[in-house]
Amino acid sequence: MRLPMKQFKTLTTLLLCTSLVSGCSWFGGDEDDAAIEPAELVKFKQEVSVKRQWSTSVGSGNTDHRNSLRPALGKDVVFAGDHKGSVTALNLSNGKRLWQTDLEAPVSGGVGYGAGMVMVGTIEGVVYALDANDGQLLWTGQVSSEVLTDPKSNGEVVVVKTIDNRLFALDASTGEELWQHDDDAPILSVRGTSAPIVTNNMVLSGFDSGKMIAFNPENGSLIWESRLALPQGRTELERMVDIDGDPLLVGDVIYAVTYQGRLGALSRGTGRSLWFQDSSSHHAAAHSAGQVYVTESEDTVRAFQAGSGQEIWSNDGLFLRQVTGPAKLAGTVAVADGEGYLHLLDPVDGHFVGRTKVGGGGVSSPLLSTGNSLIVQSNNGSVSVYKIR
Repeated sequence: MRLPMKQFKTLTTLLLCTSLVSGCSWFGGDEDDAAIEPAELVKFKQEVSVKRQWSTSVGSGNTDHRNSLRPALGKDVVFAGDHKGSVTALNLSNGKRLWQTDLEAPVSGGVGYGAGMVMVGTIEGVVYALDANDGQLLWTGQVSSEVLTDPKSNGEVVVVKTIDNRLFALDASTGEELWQHDDDAPILSVRGTSAPIVTNNMVLSGFDSGKMIAFNPENGSLIWESRLALPQGRTELERMVDIDGDPLLVGDVIYAVTYQGRLGALSRGTGRSLWFQDSSSHHAAAHSAGQVYVTESEDTVRAFQAGSGQEIWSNDGLFLRQVTGPAKLAGTVAVADGEGYLHLLDPVDGHFVGRTKVGGGGVSSPLLSTGNSLIVQSNNGSVSVYKIR
């Protein structure tokens, strides 16, 4: 069953709100809305074969599907965690456990890796930095509220986003606060937040207001500010334009997408808009071979030309299957869904070329690509690596 776009946008807003939005309590609706079913998987000729290389458990997993811990990639090492505070380092080639640290804390954001540190944040706003070599605790820091994404570091600062729409920069050596930015938070927002990009000379972050802001990493001074989307509509639900997918930096161009707003390409140096396309997503975009890929709110996967923003193709075969954001895998576009399937799409026209059952209670964490392999953290706490053969 497919709905007209106006009706569908209203429905997906309500569905997303009941599971992901902070501040929502009750919504009325027609009984017919509840009868809409996710798309059934159709059979197709497998053009590629994807095989699991290894799989291992890293803890209790993601049982509530609201906080999606993600793995991080170091030099030939995968770092992963669970919501009870276990952080694990695994050998990328064979999955062998290198070390495991139990923080005994309710981890809600992570795992981040940078400058020889592994970083996570908690529901209480505590940030932990561990030595990437052995998992030993280096320091703890405190921010204002729950951390919902992975901290980032350039070796001088560790930058953290919180659920109350604030951005914190902590000293990478001690965890002491250096500066913070408090962006005006809307009444309603999607439960989630995008991780910042941290380079040696710039911190880039998206906010619930639909703005992308660049800061000086040393002191937090504003470099530029650009708005991807303006809130529109008469209700707070209709006016949500959160940037909840991580911005993507490719060369001198930043790609970012808002919920109920737009996908846009911005100049890294000035924030000037290069192009926009109407889009709605709470996932990060992916880039490969001159194309940008987005999983939209209704779980349609779309491809655009990176230089112009022109749409290349759209695949709605995974309608309402709780699809992750896209990732590149050896010449294909990969997404996973809430029932535990990994889907591979052709980058030229978007048709399905491969599928395999991941299992593990489904996948809600972002997929992590190494280019030739794909790291998948399932909701049951297992981390697996897949390759095309």
